[in-house]
Amino acid sequence: MRGLELLDGGAVAVLIDDNGQVKKRFAATNADLGAAAVAALEKVDGSSGPLGVAVFNPDAAAVAAALKSLDRRADSKARHVVASGVAAAVAEAWTGAGRGVKDVVYFGVTEHAVAGVLRDGVPVTGAHGRAASSAWLALNPVEREDYRKTGCLEAEVAASGIVRRLIWRIKAGDRSRVQELAGGDLTAVSLSHVLNGARAGDGVAVSVMRDTAKYLGMAAANLVVIADPEMLVLGGIMATDADLLLEPVRSEIARRLPPPMMQTLTIATAQAGADAPAIGAARLAASKR
Repeated sequence: MRGLELLDGGAVAVLIDDNGQVKKRFAATNADLGAAAVAALEKVDGSSGPLGVAVFNPDAAAVAAALKSLDRRADSKARHVVASGVAAAVAEAWTGAGRGVKDVVYFGVTEHAVAGVLRDGVPVTGAHGRAASSAWLALNPVEREDYRKTGCLEAEVAASGIVRRLIWRIKAGDRSRVQELAGGDLTAVSLSHVLNGARAGDGVAVSVMRDTAKYLGMAAANLVVIADPEMLVLGGIMATDADLLLEPVRSEIARRLPPPMMQTLTIATAQAGADAPAIGAARLAASKR
């Protein structure tokens, strides 16, 4: 089974066996997503068969152009396109934290905020393939230009949003060692700098991550209220940086949900890893045969 995820400036292709284990993997970097996708696929497998493609934004022009590039390949004609969050939910229910669970909500944030819903084991994709577009969850009554471009949640909690909020605090006069970690250059500040600053006890970084956890918990609670899942799987930085985020996010979810709903909800961190969207996309493509 072949799976492909289109990312910002690159693509990841995987070849997996019938148990969901990755046999081959290749990540290609290229501003041209189509070229990156083709290069990644050529490295993992050149055979024909269904191809699952996970995309972070079904409406992105770069994604549409990349899919056209794939259409020109004879071995990519039979392809199935799905949102990255949905594909990750499928992977987690197949080989990850939600193994054996029929009703699952996946929610993950790193470069983008993504989510996916499985109802009785079947992905809920919506009329236009945009169901559970968590990046656009409206969690702040203030209207901002970046909210209109990427969605409120993504603008606040995706990697660039977290960095942006910390830089705003520094420019407003708050002192933070994160600037020192980045060599004094605010343009060089990364998500890793912010996370490491919070772990080291930097007050501004701790405050920014506390606000991040609040947004994440609110968003997760909204997804749970809508889908009423048996399990909520938290991925991205909520899994890789669980030491900073898991308990604050869990506490915020508990604050926002009615007790009976919280008591019957299992919250788990993702286990399928960064390749979950590509793995889930491959699984879905194979099931469409």
